[in-house]
Amino acid sequence: MTTTQTQPQIQQWTNLAQQLRVDSIRCTTAAGSGHPTSSMSAADLMAVLMISYLRYDFDNPKHPNNDHLIFSKGHAAPLLYSMYKAAGAIDDAELMTLRKFGSRLEGHPTPALPYVDVATGSLGQGLPIGVGVAMAGKYLDKLPYHVWVVLGDSEMAEGSIWEACDKAGFYKLDHLIGILDCNRLGQRGETELGWNTAAYAARARAFGWHAIEIDGHDYEQINQAYAEALQTEGKPTLIIAKTKKGKGVSFLEDKDGWHGKPVPKDKEDEALQELHRPARSMTFSVQKPENLQPVSIPPAKAVDLPRYEVGSSEATRKAYGDALKALGEADGRVVAMDGEVSNSTYAQEFAKAFPERFFEQYIAEEQLVATAIGMQVRHYIPFASTFAAFFSRAYDFIRMGAISRANIRLCGSHAGVSIGEDGPSQMALEDLAMMRAVFGSTVLYPSDPNQAAQLVAEMAKHDGIVYLRSTREKTPVLYAPDEKFTVGGSKVVKQSAQDKVTVVAAGITLHEALKAYEQLKGENIHARIIDAYSVKPIDEETILAAAEEAGNKIVTVEDHWPEGGLGDAVTEVFTQRDGPMPQVVKLAVQSMPGSGTPAELLEEAGISAHHIVQAVKALI
Repeated sequence: MTTTQTQPQIQQWTNLAQQLRVDSIRCTTAAGSGHPTSSMSAADLMAVLMISYLRYDFDNPKHPNNDHLIFSKGHAAPLLYSMYKAAGAIDDAELMTLRKFGSRLEGHPTPALPYVDVATGSLGQGLPIGVGVAMAGKYLDKLPYHVWVVLGDSEMAEGSIWEACDKAGFYKLDHLIGILDCNRLGQRGETELGWNTAAYAARARAFGWHAIEIDGHDYEQINQAYAEALQTEGKPTLIIAKTKKGKGVSFLEDKDGWHGKPVPKDKEDEALQELHRPARSMTFSVQKPENLQPVSIPPAKAVDLPRYEVGSSEATRKAYGDALKALGEADGRVVAMDGEVSNSTYAQEFAKAFPERFFEQYIAEEQLVATAIGMQVRHYIPFASTFAAFFSRAYDFIRMGAISRANIRLCGSHAGVSIGEDGPSQMALEDLAMMRAVFGSTVLYPSDPNQAAQLVAEMAKHDGIVYLRSTREKTPVLYAPDEKFTVGGSKVVKQSAQDKVTVVAAGITLHEALKAYEQLKGENIHARIIDAYSVKPIDEETILAAAEEAGNKIVTVEDHWPEGGLGDAVTEVFTQRDGPMPQVVKLAVQSMPGSGTPAELLEEAGISAHHIVQAVKALI
């Protein structure tokens, strides 16, 4: 479509763009670090967006119909913060605290600022998360807000970008608009494609996007591209804008070697003079969104969890699917996504019951986690599932999710050698360590379907990154359907006044521990058995009491490598207090497994009932 602008409008865009450049230099020079040149290249793009297209109420950042502006190139934070100042959301004094200790204006954006949806800075994440937000808008909220994602050309080499492009095209996210700031220069020289904007456009179109190539410093072209993007239906839009890094300052513009470097103090005045520094900081009004509300969701009701009878057998992965379906019936905010293994994770139970709230992500685990993060931005309760081993592909998204203060629930199935014949490529043996290391995370490992169902319900109520490890094999039902389990708890399954040792297990190894208990009991050896289903936070009180009451001897057993899992979680309990360290024997997978039956592999790994019996005898 064709648009026309008046001279006053162009002058207003120019004034804002120059102010954004000036402020990007000022705050980074004051900080002594930062990315002014990466901010300056996109200033014209952001000036037109902010004045003429963005719909956002800075007085009400939680307005459901606000547009979402995500800086995937998070290192251009000085530009984003300068926009907030220009909108009157922050003042100049705060802008000048960039990168200072205690400032909300961190080196890369985080939700410490209420206008920032998610943390960015690890490149390749903003667009995938934007896809999740746009899915929520189109299919759940059913609101017309737009998701604007500012991309850097260096991050277009990230595979996660193309996972996002694929899913955005598949789901026809026409309210998603990517703005590619193609300034040619990366951290150490030219980017992979340089200024070959046609190549970016061809790639985007191959994924079902509408692509527009423009001069990113030509206001006429920028304005027309945004207008065209808003009129495009049935597909997302990528605007590929050819720009110059450091635009507006002769000794910075398109010059290599300035990435991540502030303008020195002795060059600041020269740079600002070239930008015709405004006499004062101006405030520019941003249009507010229409006062529309998302589709109404009925109030949540009590969850009617599935029930499994003691004496029967069921896999905890099946209990996950059954409980997720029950949660979906109770609360319309619960949504689910899976990585094309829902018939194994049993997320298919939710998908069959609530297809409008299930979002298949296919074999794209980074996008799987990113979609969950994007949907929690819109206050949904997302559950994302795949084989536990494959969450390692998405670990950067998980750790960044913690920085985003994201509330997501992850379920990893097919964990450990107990999966059997599939072999080590499918066996998560690192996942407990991986998830425990995430800031503020919760890590759960149920051994029983009733326990698993209860913990899935607890996950929905819990903040932060919550991970549940489920088991492939059917196992005996140990607990009655009405037994209660809480985050941070455990169950003492077997105990007596004669206990000489404590065995701490979780998941599949609890069943091995119970077999060992019967063997030991037959030899008049009394062992306390603890089901540590909450690996993080672990039940310190119960473990400390067991050590004191049962000879200060502990055996931990886990279907996991010895580093960072259950054994380390138990050991760490005793490093946080004064007093003698108990004798701790850690049974874990010590050698690279192969294929075999679950029983064969548990025995080979040294974590079967037989090995537990040997460890207990050796210890006492």
